Amino acid sequence: MLQPISAGFVAAISGFATSFVLVIAGLRAVGATPDQAASGLLAVCLAIGVVSTVASLWLRIPLAIAWSTPGAAVLLAAAGNGIEFSDAVGAFLVSGVLVALSGLWPALGRAITGIPRPLASAMLAGVLLPICLKPIEAVAQLPLLAAPIVIVWLVLYRLAPRWAVPAAMAVAIGAIIVSAGTDWISVTNIAPQFAFVAPTFDLFTILTLGLPLFIVTMAGQNVPGFVVLATNGYVPPPRFALVSTGLGSAAGALFGGHAINLGAITAAIMAGPESHPDPARRWIATLTNGLLYIPLGLGAAMAVALVSVAPAILITAVAGLAVLGALISSIVNALEDPDHRVTAIVTFLVVASGIVVQGVGSAFWGLLVGGIVMGWLGWRRRRHEPVAELDDALE
Repeated sequence: MLQPISAGFVAAISGFATSFVLVIAGLRAVGATPDQAASGLLAVCLAIGVVSTVASLWLRIPLAIAWSTPGAAVLLAAAGNGIEFSDAVGAFLVSGVLVALSGLWPALGRAITGIPRPLASAMLAGVLLPICLKPIEAVAQLPLLAAPIVIVWLVLYRLAPRWAVPAAMAVAIGAIIVSAGTDWISVTNIAPQFAFVAPTFDLFTILTLGLPLFIVTMAGQNVPGFVVLATNGYVPPPRFALVSTGLGSAAGALFGGHAINLGAITAAIMAGPESHPDPARRWIATLTNGLLYIPLGLGAAMAVALVSVAPAILITAVAGLAVLGALISSIVNALEDPDHRVTAIVTFLVVASGIVVQGVGSAFWGLLVGGIVMGWLGWRRRRHEPVAELDDALE
C-alpha cells in the first residue's frame, strides 16, 4: 500500500511544483487579476482532485489527471494581445466543451487526433520557444537572482532530472523572498477563495486561445496519456476520460481555470511498475495524487501573492525551464518525418513570430499557413501507432 501512495505523492508534488508558476503567469497574461488567477489555480486543482478521485474509485486503473501545461504556455504566449479575461474564460469554456464532445462524438475526437503530427507539434514548439528563451534573458538582466536558478536546474537535471524544475522553483522562491522580504504576506489575502467570472464569447479570442488550447490539450496531453496507459497494459477509457476532463475544465473555467486533461509524465510515474508490482493496485497512486491536489489548491492565493511580488522575468524564466522538455519533444516530433520538415518549420516560424492579424493570434495562423503549405506540397498520412490506438478506442 505504501508504494503506490508514495508514487502518487511524488507525482502530485513534482507536477504542481514544476508548472504552477506557468499556470499563474498564463492566467495573468490573458487579463486575470491576482484574485482571479488564484481562483483559477484553485479551480483546476479541485477539478483534478475530483476527477482523479472518481476515476480511481470507479475504474480502478491509474488514470492520471493534470492541468494542461502546454495550454498554460498558449496563454502566456498571448501576453500583450489585450485580451479581456472574461473573453479568455469564454475561450476556456469552449475548449472544455469541445474536449467533452470529443468523447461523446467520436468523429470529432478522430478529427483532432488526425491532425498531422508535424503541424500540431510545430505549433506547440512555436508557442514554447519564446518562453524557453526567458531563462537566458533573465540571466542577462538579473544575474544574481537568475543564475543560481539555472545552475541548480542544470546540476539536478544531471543527477535527479525529475526534481530539477521543483528545485529550481525552490531557489526562485528563496530569491524572491530575499529580494522582496516577507511584508507581502501580512498585506495579502492568502485565504483560498473562488472568484466567479461570467464568460463572454469573442470570436477572435476563441480562435487565438480556445482552439489552440483545445488542440494542444488533445494532441499534447490526452493522446500521450492514453499511450502511457496502453503501454502499461491498461485499456484506455477515452469516453470517460474526455467527457470528465472536458466537463471538469468547463466547470473550472467559470472560476478562471484554463483546462485539465490526462497526465503524461505524471502518468508514467503512477501507471508503471515503480508505482506497484501489481497493476491492479496502481490506481491507489492516482487516488493519492488527486486527493493531494486539494490541499495544494488551497495554497493558490499564497502562490499567486508570491509570484506577484517577483520580477516578471524571473517567473517566466522558471516557466521556461519547466517547458524545455516539452519544447524538445515538440521539435523532435515536428521534424521526425523528412517529407514534412518544410511544413513543420513554416508552421513553427509563423507561431513563434507572435504575429496578430485581425485580432487573431499566431497559433491559429501557424496552423492555417502550415495546413496550406502541407496541402500544396502534398500530404501522405502515415498512421502512427499511438494515434491509431486512440482512433480505435474512439470507435
